[in-house]
Amino acid sequence: MSDAIDLDAYLRRIDWHGALAPDLPTLRALAVAHAAAIPFENLDPLRGVPVRLELAALERKLLHEGRGGYCFEQNLLFAAALRAIGFDVHGLIARVLWNQPEDAVTAQTHMLLRVAAHGESWLADVGFGSMTLTGALHLEAGTAQATALEPFRLLEQGGEWRMQACVRGDWLTLYRFDLQPREPIDYVLANHYVSTYPSSNFVQHLIAARTLRDRRLTLRDREFTVRRPGAEPERHTLRDGAAMCRVLEQEFGLRLPDRAALERRLDALPVNRM
Repeated sequence: MSDAIDLDAYLRRIDWHGALAPDLPTLRALAVAHAAAIPFENLDPLRGVPVRLELAALERKLLHEGRGGYCFEQNLLFAAALRAIGFDVHGLIARVLWNQPEDAVTAQTHMLLRVAAHGESWLADVGFGSMTLTGALHLEAGTAQATALEPFRLLEQGGEWRMQACVRGDWLTLYRFDLQPREPIDYVLANHYVSTYPSSNFVQHLIAARTLRDRRLTLRDREFTVRRPGAEPERHTLRDGAAMCRVLEQEFGLRLPDRAALERRLDALPVNRM
């Protein structure tokens, strides 16, 4: 996979107007801008459309077609932009534990990034949907680290790390991972599994998320939720595919593909609270 990203197009897409340098303030600010501008969404797996991970395909979809994507698309694009700026970046892979027991054995289906800045290692992840990291975490165990929204922390035992977020007073695990850099083929295989396996959530359900500086927006099937720190979630049940499309356009800022067919697909989704 080529890393020769059109950096100017990327910066326009995330509405970036500041200076650029391979340093920690830039890394954190880019992660916040990226998460706000490029929503998490799974419209392609839901419609049976292949998800391509070549950089040209990611640029076309996420930068020029007004679309979003899920973890592999988001973090591969972000990694290419960071490398173009001068960062040293390595991709990692994780087993998702969000809404799962702590001892659950899940497949390696999530991508995150290890980034060097100021002579130290940081973790970045612009693709975890409803709990996308706003900023970057210092690679150290046991310390609560502030972000624009919830505090995050890392735990480590025997070379295995866990990413956690403090949600309404409780520390919840997002995923577990190790620090072995991964090859592109690892993401190709995992991407194929989550985007085509019949029981995959990405095939069965609509999942969209957008992380703004003061709130998180999520849409799972017909349930649209707005979450702000320190406040009760605002939940709205959408009546049909047309209403879901309007929310995807107006709240998530997406340019929708083949809207008529998409509405029909969304009409078939169940009411299912998050």
